[in-house]
Amino acid sequence: MTSQSRTTRIGLIIMAILAIGTGIYPFVFAFVKGAQGLFTTKPESLLQTSWYIPMFLTHVLLGAVAIIAGSTQFFESWQRSRLKLHRTLGKIYVLTVIPSGLAGFVAGFYATGTWYSKAGFICLAIGWVVTTVIAYTSIKKKDISAHKRWMMRSYAFCFAFVTFRIYLGLGAAMEIPFDDYYSYLSFLCWVPNIIFIEWHIAQLRRTVQTV
Repeated sequence: MTSQSRTTRIGLIIMAILAIGTGIYPFVFAFVKGAQGLFTTKPESLLQTSWYIPMFLTHVLLGAVAIIAGSTQFFESWQRSRLKLHRTLGKIYVLTVIPSGLAGFVAGFYATGTWYSKAGFICLAIGWVVTTVIAYTSIKKKDISAHKRWMMRSYAFCFAFVTFRIYLGLGAAMEIPFDDYYSYLSFLCWVPNIIFIEWHIAQLRRTVQTV
């Protein structure tokens, strides 16, 4: 194993740990009494409706399952040795992304903050669902290469669950007023992820071309 591949593997392990840790958090948020999270920033009239909290919990809980199920996809040797499990996790990922993404799309219209806060979360939900559907249709057509590329893009959107929490924590640690930075997170939590994954895909294509 080269130092580069060793570094890459360490990075992937850290990413998986962060994904699993972030995936567990929504279950604490949902089932531990007094854990209100971002509900404290919502108007009481919205929280009193019969649909908002169930829809929001659908988004975060299924999103948590998706981020855990998808966290194994970058370990190719693991996939090859456990192909059946990989396919099962892939199905779980797709079946949780669709309802979570659709619920996130609706929730985006009620996001805390400015209009661009809402726009960022709405775009995130659309991008997540669209890339996942394309990844799924690609594998149904036996186009493994396209499937891998689109799954990377899908998980870049999914990983916004992690980066969002990191940025929230950094903002709190730096004692920045919540209203001063929260609206920017709706784009900041996923745009850098997509830029990075597109760069990574381009690097993989160059590697294949030079072999």
